[in-house]
Order: sequence, then structure tokens, then C-alpha cells
Amino acid sequence: MQTSLTLLPFKTPLIFPIHHHNPISPKPLPSSPQPQHHTFSQKQTQTHVSPVNSFKGSGYISTISQAIKEEEEYRRARAEVLRKGLDLEGFSIEGLSVGGHETCVIIPDFKCAFDIGRCPSRAIQQSFVFITHAHLDHIGGLPMYVASRGLYNLKPPTVFVPPCIKDDVEKLFEIHRSMGQVELNLDLVALDVEFVSLFSATDLSSLPSGETYEMRNNLVVRAFKTQHVIPSQGYVIYSVRKKLKMKYINMKGRQIEKLKKSGVEITNTILSPEVAFTGDTTSDYMLDPRNADALRAKVLITEATFLDEGISIEHARQHGHTHLFEIIEHAQWIRNKAVVLTHFSSRYSIEDIRQAVSKLQSKVSAKVVPLTEGFKSMYS
Repeated sequence: MQTSLTLLPFKTPLIFPIHHHNPISPKPLPSSPQPQHHTFSQKQTQTHVSPVNSFKGSGYISTISQAIKEEEEYRRARAEVLRKGLDLEGFSIEGLSVGGHETCVIIPDFKCAFDIGRCPSRAIQQSFVFITHAHLDHIGGLPMYVASRGLYNLKPPTVFVPPCIKDDVEKLFEIHRSMGQVELNLDLVALDVEFVSLFSATDLSSLPSGETYEMRNNLVVRAFKTQHVIPSQGYVIYSVRKKLKMKYINMKGRQIEKLKKSGVEITNTILSPEVAFTGDTTSDYMLDPRNADALRAKVLITEATFLDEGISIEHARQHGHTHLFEIIEHAQWIRNKAVVLTHFSSRYSIEDIRQAVSKLQSKVSAKVVPLTEGFKSMYS
């Protein structure tokens, strides 16, 4: 019995269900017993009674309890696999990010995707794509994304790239237009990080031209510097609101309206960081004061490619990635309300990821959530 449970640790045992089993009592021997009949009767009785009477002594019940516990863990893991998105701080976040395979993280509230991976179907509906760097697991699906939007008669998308790869991306599309004899329409924007102010500006007019892009009248995006093995950058999306200038706070409504009609600027424009996305990077971005907004956005979406002692921090840094231990070390700088960890190595299972996340969760006040779509449970 114990051997069969070891082979199927996540199946609830159905052999000898204790609450339904009625042990068979030995019957009286016939009045004229035959030796061979008597011997057979003893064997039959032994076969039915012995396992039941030995349950407690053999540890069978504890084995069943363990199997039931593992079945519950299996069901919980399967629920994680089937879940398609996260709801954090009022934002819906979906997509997948498996290190070296594919990264595309979608925020439907902003109609945007961070990186495009292999162009998952639900990314096609997003109007904006932010490319962090030119590795294929992050940019490979870009031509398909643009072509698919054209196929469905959707508005040409706006695609943001690091300035150093803009020319190459344009060449890439020219090649596809030539090979496929098709129109591939997009607005390609090179968003630079070189001159972004050290601190958040309160007035859009004070920002250097081209460094902040207005996605809509209450939403802008800004790039920030990250460190990967090739040129890379992250993005922060800000909400925009107007706030009355302090010197007009005590004025009456009519006076304020009169000033406004005369052309006086009576408000400041306030930027509030909502979501930040790092893409592939070492942990150094966390120590750069120019990236303070990324670490105080409501939601930080950052990579944690390696999670345990099996891969060293030095190895992670050499390959332009972040080790979870580094995030824990720099946890004091995290001011976000929620942190989404992404880009785990495919060597990890959902259970490995969940266990690792708990180590960071104990160090920060932010809610820490892993993006596990694309990963398998150890029970799969």
C-alpha cells in the first residue's frame, strides 16, 4: 500500500477507504471440517482482516494525510497556472515573462505593453509598446504586432525604443515591407534618458523636449536608465493632474476665473508615478538617484532572473540580470505599494518562485507578487 502511495503522491488514496470499510469476521468452521477447507478459511480470513487491524501500527493513516495535503498543494499550484492576470493598486496586469524565452507585460488600463516577446494575441489590442532592449525574447514579435494591428484595421501603434536602436528597427521594418510587399504602419519614437531631471518636475514645460511623451491628456511616459549587457532602458508611466498654485489658494472662485480668462497660469501640473517597468537589468538601477520615481511608483515591475544559491550574484551581474538576493539587500529603497517580480529562469517551478517571493515579502511593506504564467508546477 505504501509503495502505491509513493508513486502517486498527489492522488487521494481510494484503496481501503476507512470510513466505509466493514472488516469481515471469521465464520464458524463447518461441523465436519476437511483439513484443506480449514486451511483455506484461515487464509481467507487473514487476507481481509490483517490490513485493517494493522492501519494504526503501520503508519498508513499518516501516509494518507500526507497524500491529501499534497493533493491540496497540487490544486493550489494548478490554480496559479490557470490564472491569467493580476489586480494590483487598481491596475490589471497580465502577460508572461520567462527568462530567455519571452517577455511581454500588458497593462490594459493604459492600452500598453512593455516589450512584445513573441507577440501574444492579447497584446495586439494595445496601442503603445515600450521596448526596453533589442534581445529577441523582448523585441522578436514586433513586426508581427504591427502587421496584426493592420490586419484588424486598428490604428497604427506607437512604439517606443532606445534611441540607439531606432535606425535598426526602421531597417527591420523596411526589410519586412520589401519581403512581404505589405504596409507596416507605426509611429516609432526614440525616447531618450540622457537628460532626465534628477527629481520629478511639477511643470511639464520645464522638462527637456522629447524626454517625456504624452500618451493622452492625463498620462505621460518617461524613460530611465537600466544596465544590461546591451543598451537598455526602463519606463515610468505618470498620471497628470492640475493643482491650483499656492498663491491663489485663498482667492474666491470669481477672482480665479477672471485670472484664468486673462491668460494667467493658475495651476501647476503634477506628475504622479503610477507604474514602472525595468526590463532586463542588473540591480544597479535601484541605487541611481535619477531612478527614484521607479522605486516610488504605485507598482514596480522588475526582473528577478535568479532566486537561490544555485546561481551566484556575480553570475547574474555578468549576464546583466538581477538576483533576488540583491533586491532583498536593497529593499530599503523600495517605496512602491506593489512589486511584480518577472523574468525568472525557466529552471524554476511555481513552487520555487512562491517560496522565493516570501523571502522578499518579509523585507518590504509593498505587496510582492510573481508573474508566473508560462511556468510549470512541480506537480504538473
